[in-house]
Amino acid sequence: MRFERVREFFRWFYRYRSIRLTSEGTRFVLLSLAVGVAAINTGNNLLYLLLAMMLSLIVMSGILSEQCLKQLTIRRRVPKHIFANRPTTAALSITNRKPRVPTFSLRVMDVVAGVAVDRGIHLLHVPPRAGTLQSYPLLIARRGRYRMEGIKLLTRFPFGLFIKAATLPLGADMVVYPELTPLPDVLVRDLTALGHDKSTPRRGQGVALYNLRRYQPGDDSRNIHWKTSARQARLMVKETEAEDQRHVSIALPTAVPEGREISGAPSSPGEHSFEQAVGLTASLASFFHARSYAIRVLIGDREIPHGIGMAHLYQIFRLLGLCHPTAVLESAPMPEGFRTLGERTAMGELTILVLPWADPRLTAECRGVSRVLRAGDLP
Repeated sequence: MRFERVREFFRWFYRYRSIRLTSEGTRFVLLSLAVGVAAINTGNNLLYLLLAMMLSLIVMSGILSEQCLKQLTIRRRVPKHIFANRPTTAALSITNRKPRVPTFSLRVMDVVAGVAVDRGIHLLHVPPRAGTLQSYPLLIARRGRYRMEGIKLLTRFPFGLFIKAATLPLGADMVVYPELTPLPDVLVRDLTALGHDKSTPRRGQGVALYNLRRYQPGDDSRNIHWKTSARQARLMVKETEAEDQRHVSIALPTAVPEGREISGAPSSPGEHSFEQAVGLTASLASFFHARSYAIRVLIGDREIPHGIGMAHLYQIFRLLGLCHPTAVLESAPMPEGFRTLGERTAMGELTILVLPWADPRLTAECRGVSRVLRAGDLP
């Protein structure tokens, strides 16, 4: 039983600990061997003394470097919302819990997919019972799930002979949203013109000017009309016209038509077209959110009902970040939401169908939508 415990300890230790020689350490070890051979051959006491000193430096290097890696508490802070190809900032909180021994020369790296990723964090000195917060830029190229498996700590302290590493299982799971890109000017003008005449002449939250009146305590200072206030020598605020709640449905099919291959590789044409369509759908949702539309999305057989607000928009981004193309039979029934898009258009709702690829069957079923957009056809 005791032997099993010892073996398990060494398995655990070598799983989370590693040590390797530096170039200087390799030369030092070879020099130590040479001195040892010379001491044995000659019997010279001075060489034995020199060999003992060199071996003691190797032992001290292992002990002191281990002290640098012990009793460290690390916490990772990552943003709640991350978009592909958009720089953001993450942070690591590092605390030295040792009562008397400081930590020196510590490099901190993230472990992603089993590979240590250098974030440029190098701590020269962390005093005992003290901590530090280190922020670093984070840029993720692709949408989808992104997992950081742990933290890798490396130190060359004290003599630079060895690089001792410790891996801490500190995981972090994130969903990376699709990349948001500006819509083409032609498309922006086209979408803006749709439903432009739905404003009603009553006071409320809107864009068009409804009235100017005198400032009253409690009014939002952002609504002050400064030009009129300067002209009349008194504070005047502007009231805007309310707008009827406008609705939009954005549909993105995920079913791959028969005969089209999707390899799953980022460089494959089918996968590239689908990624373009996902990005366009996310950009459309952001565009309509900025204009106070109630947004409904259809992503394959998943549906998010009409809603407004940032929480609703992030829910859409999350679904888009996790969606994938799926192969289906041509005889498979089309989701109900796609078949009723034309009916919603007839009722006055704006409906947009985003196609990753040409699909005559889907286009025929969704006849009557307000707009059909092919991601690859946009500039």
